[in-house]
Amino acid sequence: MQRSDFRFELPASLIAQFPLAQRGASRLLELAGESGAIRDHSFSELPDLLRPGDLLVFNDTRVIPARLYGHKLATGGRVELLIERVLSPMCALAHIKASKSPAPGTLIAVDGGGMLEITARQDGVYELRSREEELATLMQRAGHVPLPPYIHRADQALDLERYQTVYAQRPGAVAAPTAGLHFDQAMLERLAASGVESVHITLHVGAGTFQPVRVERLDEHVMHSEYLEVSEEACNRVAQTRRRGGRIVAVGTTSVRSLESAAANGDLRPYCGDTCLFIRPGYRFRCVDAMITNFHLPESTLLMLVAAFAGYPQIMTAYRHAVAQCYRFFSYGDAMFLTRRS
Repeated sequence: MQRSDFRFELPASLIAQFPLAQRGASRLLELAGESGAIRDHSFSELPDLLRPGDLLVFNDTRVIPARLYGHKLATGGRVELLIERVLSPMCALAHIKASKSPAPGTLIAVDGGGMLEITARQDGVYELRSREEELATLMQRAGHVPLPPYIHRADQALDLERYQTVYAQRPGAVAAPTAGLHFDQAMLERLAASGVESVHITLHVGAGTFQPVRVERLDEHVMHSEYLEVSEEACNRVAQTRRRGGRIVAVGTTSVRSLESAAANGDLRPYCGDTCLFIRPGYRFRCVDAMITNFHLPESTLLMLVAAFAGYPQIMTAYRHAVAQCYRFFSYGDAMFLTRRS
């Protein structure tokens, strides 16, 4: 398949710029991958779509305040930085926007205090070193919520809470695992009371998740790398669910990529490291039976992933339905519940 196969028309008015007042107030589109049947729900009806004994797999990454603003110390030129990955307490990889690309050795004075030095550049990503304090401290004081590029506003106080899942534990992501944003504590308690179990994995979502596919032939696309951990406990819980006949329900594409990366050799095994797994139509799923996800960008690798999962014609039909029914799209938008096409 080609990139252009995943193009669809999306009115800008459907791109959610703010979260709803309540996390669980979003809508939920159900798509049965096998039959292509579509049903409209509210997210509050999710427990009706799950079964006792199912296992929800949540990504417990925590979004860090990764966007920084400042200026070049030597020239005063303005700079915007997006931390991609923290390498050590004092060093990180980052994307930098500036009128002129800064060279290694450039010092950047951060708005709100702090000094960063560019130590290297490779493939458009810069290596930074903090000169005065640990990066975690600097970001906590001066950093901003790294809202996605399709949210056309500055971050606000509400984003500190709402661009974060209620179960986020492990700092490291620069984008939220957005399928999880719909869950509040009351929903988690309802699901547990109904016999639906849960387990956590970790995938630190990188800025590459928003990078467009720039080639027409999908075989030529180089997938971005993200760090993940799938624990032995998670593997054991998946195995127990399989034995009792329950389904593995991934909350978000990040949980899908984590489980499928850990099962790349056929059996699900504990895994700790980077993944560059590119899931597109033709991929054979090993772990996941159903998934909860948001709506994704046209021609994006995430749209290709859900098309591989539920079927290309089924997904494109569902997206046309969502547009016609004025579903809200992307990070602060509505959700889908997908079952796998056999």
